[in-house]
Amino acid sequence: MVQQLNPSTIIYPDSDGQPMAENTQQFQWIVVIKENLEILFADNPNVFVAGDLLWYPVEGDNKTRQAPDAMVAIGRPKGDRGSYRQWEEGDIAPQVVFEILSPGNRLKEMTKKFKFYERYGVEEYYIYDPDRVDLAGWLRGEEGLDAIEEMNGWVSPRLAIRFEEGEEGLTLYYPDGRKFLTSIELNQRAELAEEQAEIAREQVEIAREQAEIAQERAEIAESRLTVLADKLQELGIDPETL
Repeated sequence: MVQQLNPSTIIYPDSDGQPMAENTQQFQWIVVIKENLEILFADNPNVFVAGDLLWYPVEGDNKTRQAPDAMVAIGRPKGDRGSYRQWEEGDIAPQVVFEILSPGNRLKEMTKKFKFYERYGVEEYYIYDPDRVDLAGWLRGEEGLDAIEEMNGWVSPRLAIRFEEGEEGLTLYYPDGRKFLTSIELNQRAELAEEQAEIAREQVEIAREQAEIAQERAEIAESRLTVLADKLQELGIDPETL
C-alpha cells in the first residue's frame, strides 16, 4: 500500500543550490531589472517583485519549480518570502518573467524553462543575452506563449516599460520615458539632486537675507523722512506742499 503524503508536511526548499549568476555582466543585468521594477511599483502595495526566488506552482509538488532571474506578480502584496508558493498567493502566477543568459546556459535548460513558464501561466516572458546583445520575448496567446516578432520598441502590456535595442545594447525605459539605471547611476542622480537642492536652499537663504537688508533700508529711509518732515514742520513748512 502506497502511503499518501500530506501536502502540509512537504518541505519546499528556499534554494535550489544554483548560483544566481555566472558572471558580473549577468548579475548586473539581473539587479538592474529587478531593482528598477521595484522602483516602478514602489507605490503599489499589491505588486510583488523578486529576483532569483524559487516559484512552486503546485501544492504537494516540491520538484516542479523554477527561479526566474526576475519576476513580477501583480495582485500580490509586497513582503519577504523564502519562496513563491502559488497556492498561498491566491493561486496567482507571476505574470512577467525575465531571464538573463550566460555562456553556461544550455538549450535544454532554456527549453525546460520555456515549457514551465508556458504551462504555469506566465503572460510575458523575456530573455536577454548581454554577450550577443540579443533580446527575445513571448506574449501569451490563445494556445500558449507566442513569439514577439519585433522587440525593438516593444512596450510590455503588463508593465508599460519599453525595450530599445541600439549600438550600446539593450535599454529599458519607464512608462514616463526615464531610463532604467544602475545603482551607481541612481546614486549619482541622487547626489546631483541633493547638490541642486543645497544650492536652491542657499539661494533661498541669500534671497531672504537680501529681503531683510532691503526691509532694513526701507525702514531707515522711512525714519529719515519722518525726521525731515518734523524739521520742516518746525520751520513752518508743510511737507505735503513740497
